[in-house]
Amino acid sequence: MSLVRIGRVGRAHGLRGELTLDSCPLEPGELLEIRDFVWRGRRGETRTLTLEAARAAVPRMLARFAGVADREGAVALASGELWVERERLPDPGPGVAYTFQLLGLRVETDEGRMLGTLEDIIQTGAHPVYVVRGERELMIPAAPEVLKRVDLAAGVITVVLPAGLEDL
Repeated sequence: MSLVRIGRVGRAHGLRGELTLDSCPLEPGELLEIRDFVWRGRRGETRTLTLEAARAAVPRMLARFAGVADREGAVALASGELWVERERLPDPGPGVAYTFQLLGLRVETDEGRMLGTLEDIIQTGAHPVYVVRGERELMIPAAPEVLKRVDLAAGVITVVLPAGLEDL
């Protein structure tokens, strides 16, 4: 079974067992179709959770799981991570990829110069920022004018670096 992280369980919300779910690429309806998840705590403990309800609460989501009916139960799950079997994720659609599919890909310029490997993606208000580690660490904005191509099959992300970015 191949599990992928789909979000971070944040804090308890209210008194009826709801929790915030941060950094989740799925919509509430998609989460409800999956229903069963693995929760991993900060100390390595795991637990199977069944989703009962999910709703948008911009910029995050609110979720309620079976057997978690009050604030105390929700607090016990806070600061964990939510994982799911890779095969159960919906197809993200044409031209779209999940974060876990991008991490570890080679990043190179449109001239074919290897910059390094995509190690992390930082979400910002405008565009995500790719953390690329090679000879040095680069922070590359994933803006349309910079990100030119993602080839999952070849394992390569092609970028056009903004002038001066490598001088920072």
